[in-house]
Amino acid sequence: MKHGALAILPLALGAAVYGFAFGLLAAQIGFPWWGVGLMSASVHAGSSQIVAVEQFATTGTVLGAVLAGAALNLRYIGIIASLSDVLDGLSLRAKLLAIHITGDENWALTMTERAKSPEVGAAFLIGSGLVMISVWTASTAAGAVLGAVLPDLERFGLGFAFTAAFIAMARGLWRGHSQVLPWAVAAGVTVTVVSLGLPKAYGIIAGALLGLAASALLRHKKAVLG
Repeated sequence: MKHGALAILPLALGAAVYGFAFGLLAAQIGFPWWGVGLMSASVHAGSSQIVAVEQFATTGTVLGAVLAGAALNLRYIGIIASLSDVLDGLSLRAKLLAIHITGDENWALTMTERAKSPEVGAAFLIGSGLVMISVWTASTAAGAVLGAVLPDLERFGLGFAFTAAFIAMARGLWRGHSQVLPWAVAAGVTVTVVSLGLPKAYGIIAGALLGLAASALLRHKKAVLG
């Protein structure tokens, strides 16, 4: 666990930057610092939290915020499935803990290190995950504490921190030209739905589902031809 905790520190510091920005803006919308911290500890999905808070601030509907956040995190189905070998042999309680604290950063680092050394496993994943969730929760709560006493921060352009964070996450998820079609389908559908004046949550859900469908069709085609 110590190996994973130390290895994840550079990534954790990066996440703390936009976590702090998220806390600032969430407080400006009206979320209390303890609510932000509780959300970070229980949801532990930065991109999902950002979209959910923005959706709630725009529409005021809890269901829309939940749907938008859930759609954005559909990728975790595949991420958790890829950890079947890593989690094999753990108790149910340990598996649930590992799944909860698994995020993009510690999952990617675990799989990278595991490719170098098969001995890297659940201890590395859990150690790195505990650091990530702790840093994320602390940074978002700290941002919310400061954001509650500062004037309107949007005029400083801090809202772009969300956009920058999504650009960085998207770049990290890019795996080459084979993903062009699914990404194009997801982006095109999302833009179309939003352009029609429908809630952004619907656009995110439609784009995610049809992007996944396009990816599944490509895999099926390769399996048939290969």
